[in-house]
Amino acid sequence: MKRLRRGKKKDDTWGEEPAAATAEQGAPAGQQSEPADDGEDRTGWQTSTAGLSGMTRLARIGAWVLVASGPLMGIAALAASSGPAQGAPKKTAAVRQASGTGPSGFATLYVTAFLEAGEGTERSLAPYYSGAVNLTVPPGTRNVTRSAVLGARETAPGYWSVTIAATVTVKDKKGTAGPAAVQYYRVGVQALGPENAGGTSSSGDALVGYTATSLPAQVAAPEALKPGALGYGTSRGSSTSDPATETASGFLGAYLAGSGDLSRYTSPGVRLQPVAPAPYTAVKVTHVDDDSPSAGDQKVPGDGAKRHLLVSIAATDKDGRAWPLTYALDLSSRAGRWEVAALADAPVLKPDSQPSAAPATATAAPDFDGASTPTPTATAASPAASASPAPSSS
Repeated sequence: MKRLRRGKKKDDTWGEEPAAATAEQGAPAGQQSEPADDGEDRTGWQTSTAGLSGMTRLARIGAWVLVASGPLMGIAALAASSGPAQGAPKKTAAVRQASGTGPSGFATLYVTAFLEAGEGTERSLAPYYSGAVNLTVPPGTRNVTRSAVLGARETAPGYWSVTIAATVTVKDKKGTAGPAAVQYYRVGVQALGPENAGGTSSSGDALVGYTATSLPAQVAAPEALKPGALGYGTSRGSSTSDPATETASGFLGAYLAGSGDLSRYTSPGVRLQPVAPAPYTAVKVTHVDDDSPSAGDQKVPGDGAKRHLLVSIAATDKDGRAWPLTYALDLSSRAGRWEVAALADAPVLKPDSQPSAAPATATAAPDFDGASTPTPTATAASPAASASPAPSSS
């Protein structure tokens, strides 16, 4: 019985007809390929009932996994949100910088008022101290001619210990003023207000106020110190025959006495103004120390060489009085001469040079009864003495 060959069905399937034809042509003789199922349109996804059932089970399992992992994912998200953000700058605690200017000024006024007050004028201390004050000396027994703050230390937030130095003259019982002497007083001051006023508030518009916690305490003078060795190892005396000394002499004469043009002695680009009006009529060099290798070397080196000078002078005023002064100058060589490159802020110290304690002496200052009371003072060493200590006598 002859089998009829089914005609090709024309449709728009995705290239299945050529594939079927190829398979049919490639079948061995006597075998025929399985005909395509005509009941379905073989387009898109081809799935069986068993495949659909398996996918349904997989979807159900995946859903249960998501349900079970939900709380764990929530906990992880909460932990991540509570931690610090990656890359965000870490906040550092601001360093508190309180200023002692306000408490120091208050303490200065308080000590002055206290020293000049007397019996019957205790109320003059009320703006500074609210405690009871009982004075038995006449007002004006002590007179403050000058005062300065030596130190202010914050012992607790908003609480300051301020040390004041005051130049005081004291009258005896006859009303005669004795010689002026420096006295030292320490005061405890509480500050109210922002930190820049010595208080503790971080608000800039906080109320500002000060109060003393007790009467002033008279204390000993701070320890006097001998300065460390200076960095000028060569002494050149007072002769202006040395080119560097000659430059220094001309510069200081123009700077202090108005004798000549200041720019004549300075390096190009250096901007310095002379003291005006000129306080002196003449300047004389009395001694020069420098950091050159030898005092005998007076030749000006090539351009760009540096030298440091410590110049002592006698400056004469219009009344003919001579005043000793010392200047630290930085010199630079150019075109065969020395020029002032800078008026130094301070004399040069030797490396690792440290101050040392100076021996104290006692001088007498009159007390309230007119008797002499020893007051510790110290003799300061001169820069020259610190650089070259005097030899001990045998």
